[in-house]
Amino acid sequence: MDFLDNNEKQTQNEIASYVGGLLREAFGKGPQSIFVSICRPFIVIYLRNFISPTEKILLQQDRVDSVQHTRDLVMKSLIAEIKAYLLLLTGMSIREFYYDWGLHNHSGILVGIASEGDPLAFKPQEWYAGKEELHREIARISDQIQKKPDTIHSYMINERTLLVVRTGILISIGKELIRLGFEDSLKLAERNLEKSHLSHNNQLKKIIQSEITDVFTGWDFHLDKSVTVFILNPYHKPTHLTDG
Repeated sequence: MDFLDNNEKQTQNEIASYVGGLLREAFGKGPQSIFVSICRPFIVIYLRNFISPTEKILLQQDRVDSVQHTRDLVMKSLIAEIKAYLLLLTGMSIREFYYDWGLHNHSGILVGIASEGDPLAFKPQEWYAGKEELHREIARISDQIQKKPDTIHSYMINERTLLVVRTGILISIGKELIRLGFEDSLKLAERNLEKSHLSHNNQLKKIIQSEITDVFTGWDFHLDKSVTVFILNPYHKPTHLTDG
């Protein structure tokens, strides 16, 4: 077991080192710290203190959209390389890839979902206290913004990382905007609306019995699918964030 734990830890460290170097090369400055959690079929990479001097100036000028747009362009050029590296290192063929930024916290998230899980690997915890209530609250919020999802699944990746996957969230006008080429604008609008409902939601905090340190949302509109990641600080746990 110790050998397996050491192997897993080494894999996490190698992914963190690779992603950090790739982002540093692309943006001119990499994250100060990276936390990697592997619970097949999911890989969740949490970035902290990730902001370049240029981006900091743009944020001070309230040009959040410019930073988001530039990061989207850069990330689109990096995804294939990240997927190839994860396949080589972990054997996981990443089918879906999501990312988002908490610019106010200088944080970020990368989420990969593999084509199929390894039956011998650790799986995320699918049951946790408050799961059904959480799904009802997520459905209510989704309904306010677009519509209730067709499906909601959630996984406690570790004690500080909760991942929620929704499918069937687009309404007709959203699909038409995508068809007309306004996918980036739709994503920006969705991101702003959802985070405003999720970030300071006392009901969610009560359900999961945790402070919510960060909230990230990502979409694959062509799959009509969304991934939300909550970074938690459980009330009964110390404040230090540990690796998955």
